Amino acid sequence: MKRNIQPRNTQQRRHRIVQLLQSQGEVSVEQLVQLFDTSEVTIRKDLTALEANGVLVRRYGGAILMPQELLDENQDEHLSKRKLAIAKKAAERIADHNRIIIDSGNTTAALINQLNKKQGLVVMTNSLSVATQLRALENEPTLLMTGGTWDTRSESFQGQVAAQVLRSYNFDQLFIGADGIDLERGTTTFNELVDLSRVMADVSREVIVMVESQKIGRKMPNIELTWQQIDVLVTDDVLAEDIRQQIEAQGVEVICASAV
Repeated sequence: MKRNIQPRNTQQRRHRIVQLLQSQGEVSVEQLVQLFDTSEVTIRKDLTALEANGVLVRRYGGAILMPQELLDENQDEHLSKRKLAIAKKAAERIADHNRIIIDSGNTTAALINQLNKKQGLVVMTNSLSVATQLRALENEPTLLMTGGTWDTRSESFQGQVAAQVLRSYNFDQLFIGADGIDLERGTTTFNELVDLSRVMADVSREVIVMVESQKIGRKMPNIELTWQQIDVLVTDDVLAEDIRQQIEAQGVEVICASAV
């Protein structure tokens, strides 16, 4: 009997994983190891690479197909205008000489170009991308980095070393994004690495969440920050009034930015 030989070429194998995800919606590491007759290390590298390309979202023991709402979001040009409007509003809260944290993420990264007119800033980040953009600013803010263990999924430093560095300082403000907002509980994310975000909140006098309104009401598997840890939510003016009132009832100041 002829054996069914599965592809060992990396690109062919990853293409096959994508096909499986499209037909099944999810896959497990164990299933893929058996199917391709390869190691868990190889399969995890495949899943990490595919996640970095926006194809899937890693879950414990496997992966799921990237939700359509997130794919649509990445293709929405108007969303970038919303991010810019949110960043401008958030930047209005930053005074000269403030000590701030900018977490990794596309929405928070939009804040960087709004900092050029601020003087004497001290900025901590766990993102190499954010750090690189900060170094390009003409006003040359003092840059601090957490260090720690590099996480390929979030493209940021995480772990105990990063937490220890953060706890060595006190900050005026934290600017952080979210994959989703649970109206009852707080910010939500696919990423299971939420400990560092909570440390960032602990060492900051004011916690400012920057998020597009279309993410509000989206419940992801993991709670990142509870409403009790959040002071301000900066979003766009598409936010419905009843939703705004629900969030304000949690003791959070809501600021809506116009993208027009």
